[in-house]
Amino acid sequence: MPSSLTRSLPRGLTGSSPRQLFLSTSLAPTSLVSSRNFSFKKGPPTKEKVIILGSGWAGYSLARTLSPTKYDRIIISPRPYFVFTPLLASTSVGTLEFRTVLEPVRRLPGGNINFYQGWADDIDFSRKTITVETNAAEEAASKTVVPPPGGQIPLRDKGEVIEVQYDKLIIACGAYSQTFGIEGVREHAHFLRDIGDARRVRLRVLSLFEQCSYPSSSSPNSNGHVLTDDDKRALLHFAVVGGGPTGIEWAAELHDFIRDDLGKMYPELMRFVKITVYDVAPKVLPMFDKALADYAMGHFARQGIEVKTEHHLERIRLADGKLGRRHGAVRIKIREVEENGGEVGAGMVVWSTGLMANPLIAKLAEKEVVVSKSKNPMTGEVLERRRLVRDKRSGGLVVDGYMRALSVDADAKPEEGNELEKKPLDGVYVIGDCSFIENDPLPKTAQVAAQEAQYLAKELNKGISPGQDGKEFKFRNWGTMTYLGGWKAIHQSKADELKGWVAWVLWRGAYLTKAMSWRNKLLVPIYWVISWIFGRGISRF
Repeated sequence: MPSSLTRSLPRGLTGSSPRQLFLSTSLAPTSLVSSRNFSFKKGPPTKEKVIILGSGWAGYSLARTLSPTKYDRIIISPRPYFVFTPLLASTSVGTLEFRTVLEPVRRLPGGNINFYQGWADDIDFSRKTITVETNAAEEAASKTVVPPPGGQIPLRDKGEVIEVQYDKLIIACGAYSQTFGIEGVREHAHFLRDIGDARRVRLRVLSLFEQCSYPSSSSPNSNGHVLTDDDKRALLHFAVVGGGPTGIEWAAELHDFIRDDLGKMYPELMRFVKITVYDVAPKVLPMFDKALADYAMGHFARQGIEVKTEHHLERIRLADGKLGRRHGAVRIKIREVEENGGEVGAGMVVWSTGLMANPLIAKLAEKEVVVSKSKNPMTGEVLERRRLVRDKRSGGLVVDGYMRALSVDADAKPEEGNELEKKPLDGVYVIGDCSFIENDPLPKTAQVAAQEAQYLAKELNKGISPGQDGKEFKFRNWGTMTYLGGWKAIHQSKADELKGWVAWVLWRGAYLTKAMSWRNKLLVPIYWVISWIFGRGISRF
């Protein structure tokens, strides 16, 4: 009798003949027979657990493409949704409603998705375990969190801690807004990376116009709270720091909002309104060629949007007196290249100057990972200590062409990193803004993150480990586009260069087709039409 079956028999029956065994088991009490499983029927195959850290462009796109029949998909993210960031600026001025750019994680196609809302606090690569700090009870889960210069997350009430095991790990935790350690940015600037940021920006814009709409009064009971013309001019100055596509598009959307909607409601305030874009570089939109960038600047000049290049922002502080204390006005210290700086008043500052590495990435790069080096039936398993490789400039984890996290000998010195032998860490992949492809650095854009995610998911769906078929990731640049306001845009790709109304049609069509769900593909054009006919949303709630 096979040994596997013999081990499962009750004690005292292992030495019996087949006939004795049959009689004994057939006459045994029902409870005894039912407590033993003699079925040779195979159960359903166990699916590998694939943990995805993050629900942004990389994490959500991978979970959407990964086969739910082959893998148990588990997403860990501090927010329970995906944000379609290219249209985030439109929601901040009421052109679109917030729900039109959100995709709930729990409604991923294919179903069978597991989700834990929380921050990945640590990873034990040896035990294949992730420590998660839950944050489902936090109201500000949708707000951009900017680490202080030290790189640690600001202090907050710590949530419950759980552990989750994985078979394969996809690190797609994204990046944070880069502040360069400038004083006052974290406290007083507005960011535009999450839906909560867009809502706060919209509320602030509407609030500023309402605060400036009160009539002037010489009443002795005013207690000095009446805003002067200079106060209104400061409050209605909107400063945008960063001349990339995000900053330029928000300035354009704000201009359209003021021209088409707020200007009709507050005509007396239009003489105080000013929009300024500041950038430290010699020109804005550096990813476009000079002709298209000049066209954008000429269009901005015609719309009254001022662009100041080679301007260094050195500090943001609250304005003195009641203007800062009661109305939230700020003073921006600006220094021009080779000139002394001065302070400029503003009602709000929108910050869009690039990205910095997620603090989790720095924490993982400092860890030692104990992995199996070799196995020998005579001498046993040989272990070695390794550590992940981190790119010095971008701060991302270095991966190979198959998106596998690379590691080096833990005893190697950091300055010798370029000369060390790098090996992939088994079952660990890094994609999106927190990754850096060795020998092929790519920009940190939604387009790159989505393509990396789709590549990795398709490789895993083949049932093989990425790298076995020799097919490396290849980025396909579909072009870059930016909205300039007034139904004008610019588009640049290897195939063509477009500007004006034609580029605007392409801009809207591309974003509409890229919307994740059919629900939002229907809602987005509906709200475009509603805003065009009836005006943008101006309610504050």
